[in-house]
Amino acid sequence: MVFVKAQKSRAYFKRFQVKYKRRREGKTDYRARIRLINQDKNKYNTPKYRFVVRFSNKGIVAQITSASIAGDMVLAAAYSHELPQYGLEVGLANYAAAYCTGLLLARRVLKKLEMDTEYEGNVEGALDGGLDIPHSEKRFAGYTKESKQLDADVHRKYVFGGHVAAYMTTLMEDEPEKYQSHFSEYIKRGITPDTMEELYKKVHANIRADPIGKKVAKPAPKERKRFNLKKLTYEERRAKLIERLNALNDAADDEDDE
Repeated sequence: MVFVKAQKSRAYFKRFQVKYKRRREGKTDYRARIRLINQDKNKYNTPKYRFVVRFSNKGIVAQITSASIAGDMVLAAAYSHELPQYGLEVGLANYAAAYCTGLLLARRVLKKLEMDTEYEGNVEGALDGGLDIPHSEKRFAGYTKESKQLDADVHRKYVFGGHVAAYMTTLMEDEPEKYQSHFSEYIKRGITPDTMEELYKKVHANIRADPIGKKVAKPAPKERKRFNLKKLTYEERRAKLIERLNALNDAADDEDDE
């Protein structure tokens, strides 16, 4: 039998239905999302909360969200760029900062729910802050595949910035010039390898004392940039038209006089 190539007719292309935009962009997994939204009726529309963390080159975002048909609802959020309010002004994207951000989010959401007196990482900070998050110790710093155990001392070292302090010490001894450029912000604020642990202990204490975010009052811009013409009101349009008509009439009178 001769092979016949199946030709897609015009009717096929007229009826072709494209995927959702966020599916085409690879942003949303709708198979996973429908499982977040669907639930039994005896759950009485109880939100299914999840802990969301995003790392960037400059900071960390941690959120507690729940999915709904209308979109994601954020119960509480914490950002590493808020940590300067608690005493940590540099190193806002490392492991120790992730712990502080998770701790801040945990204390903030418990304060919001008025449960902060009952419950005292990123995930590590949230767990220490009082949240119950399903997790595995394999994700923590200090876990080794060979021993299949978590070394608590190594983990503690990372939580209090010990790995950063060790790198600072190494650079100070081996490459002083690189140390001056790489840790210039630390040097400017007087942070040394010896004071690193005390710094993070103070930050943790400040977060537990007052986790509620403070709004920074920004001055209003003196002049706003516009890339289109300002929309005029009816009175302004009418006045502008009368002005143009008067200008035309004056020009016509001048020509008649000449």
